[in-house]
Amino acid sequence: MRIRKLKNARERLESRSDIVIFEPQLHKGRWKELFNNDNPIYLEIGMGKGQFIIKHALQNPDINYIGLEREESVLVKAVEKAEEKPNNLFFIDGDANLIMDMFSENEIDKIFLNFSDPWPKSRHSKRRLTHDKNIENYKLILKKDSFIEFKTDNRHLFEFSLKMFIYSNLEITNLSLNLHEDSEEIVTTEYEDKFVEAGNIIYFVEVKNGKHENI
Repeated sequence: MRIRKLKNARERLESRSDIVIFEPQLHKGRWKELFNNDNPIYLEIGMGKGQFIIKHALQNPDINYIGLEREESVLVKAVEKAEEKPNNLFFIDGDANLIMDMFSENEIDKIFLNFSDPWPKSRHSKRRLTHDKNIENYKLILKKDSFIEFKTDNRHLFEFSLKMFIYSNLEITNLSLNLHEDSEEIVTTEYEDKFVEAGNIIYFVEVKNGKHENI
């Protein structure tokens, strides 16, 4: 989907330096110092306009949340939704390809991947957030026995992702081929609301990071 660029996006983000992190590498290994507590840290990669992570942060004050988004014109929308900053939420203006520069090993307790770009052409598969090269990075920054949650309306991407999770030795602990039929209490994203309204099926899987090493 084409993103409409906002000319003043950077300025609007800089005006909210209380919630937006522009140099996440400075906090690598020290995110709990930024939050000023020892609570678990949940990371949403490619958070879009922020509805999902903001609602989670408001509902769970004893969990710290970080939203990562590379498109500043989209990140602005999330920042504006979080008008009154929850104490347990920060946004990163950055690219998931640099995630190992942002977080140390065993620093994150859960990762959310919601409606990631499917990159439908096979030659672009390495750009998918669920490609095994990315999953290996997630395994490093995640604590042992922590989880990744993945949602999409794209069946091809879902099947590809399942294969990548299994290939990467992650244990499938929860799976739904029609999330909104199987569950009632669901925290949704903006895209998800539109997809459900259009009648699209939402696929969901939760996987467990039981081991860092390949077996």
